[in-house]
Formats: sequence, C-alpha cells, structure tokens
Amino acid sequence: MTEFQSDFLKTVAARGYIHQCTDGAGLDAALSSIQTGGAPKTCYIGFDCTADSLHVGSLIQIMLLRRWQKSGHKPIVLMGGGTTKVGDPSGKDDSRQLLDDAQIKRNMDSIKGIFDQFLTFGDGPTDAVMIKNWSN
Repeated sequence: MTEFQSDFLKTVAARGYIHQCTDGAGLDAALSSIQTGGAPKTCYIGFDCTADSLHVGSLIQIMLLRRWQKSGHKPIVLMGGGTTKVGDPSGKDDSRQLLDDAQIKRNMDSIKGIFDQFLTFGDGPTDAVMIKNWSN
C-alpha cells in the first residue's frame, strides 16, 4: 500500500477502509494541499430517509464523513432521492408504501440528530451540510 501524506488517507488506510484506488497519488496530493494552506475539498455520501433512523450498515459511511471533516475538509450529507419517496418495505411480500412530504421531513429531522453526534454543521468552510435531494 502507498504511504499516504494526507491526514484523511493515512487514517482511513490504517483502519482498513481502502481496498483499491484508481489514482492514490493524485488523490493524496489533492487532499494534502490542505496541510500547506490549500482549500478544503468537498465530498458527499447519500442516505435515504425512509425511516426515522439509520441502520448500523450506515456507520462506516458516517465515520468516513466524520474523518473527512476532522481532516479539514467539508462533508455533505445528501438525503433523499427516489427510494425515499417510495419508502422501504417492511416485509419481503409487502409493496413499498409511498411516504408523504411531512413523513419524509420528520425522518430527515430525526436522522439529522444522529449526524449531529458525529459532524459539526454550520456555515463554515469545513462545516457539514445536509441537503435534501428531491423536489416536492
């Protein structure tokens, strides 16, 4: 494995989060620029708010966003899309229930409370933002 210079890649590589990278040297150079006064980089990961909480399978993605922010970069939590509107089936034989906008908003607000425990939200250059990715 490459010896990374950027705080983000060093940390996630040490934790076994990286299996492959198309251009590790290029990514490392881009992320390392923050250490010499360069601008923070931005990344996003999408989540569906089909329920009022997330399952444990989302923890690695949440921790990647946390590590991204702790390394001096800006995370975006992208909420929604088609599967949020359609909902999540409670059983293998059930049809998906359509969620109305009010329920989606309640779910998103509840999930934001989870992210508040791991990310700092606000208007700063490295503050996280949560963005709704659907139209009413």
